[in-house]
Amino acid sequence: MTDSADDAARLARGIVEARLGACAQVTGPVRSFYRWQGSIHDEQEWQCLVKTDGDRLDLLFAHIKENHHYDVPDIVAQPIETGSEDYLAWLTAETRPA
Repeated sequence: MTDSADDAARLARGIVEARLGACAQVTGPVRSFYRWQGSIHDEQEWQCLVKTDGDRLDLLFAHIKENHHYDVPDIVAQPIETGSEDYLAWLTAETRPA
């Protein structure tokens, strides 16, 4: 999540360029409600969904933290349990260092 479409696009492009994600999709705006520093916030944000190989997660997380302006960026991971063999092979190939 980030607070502008341009920032989300910059993060998404940087992730794919660094080969930390094979695909990054930006959606939004979404309306987010969250507690931060003792207050409830109601904000418009953009989501960035990144598809990557599990062994790239640590590097991906570090990249996001380094390039995101939030103090605590919203970074979570869900494992890919299954998918088409062709797609998963492409995902793995695109997240290998060049």
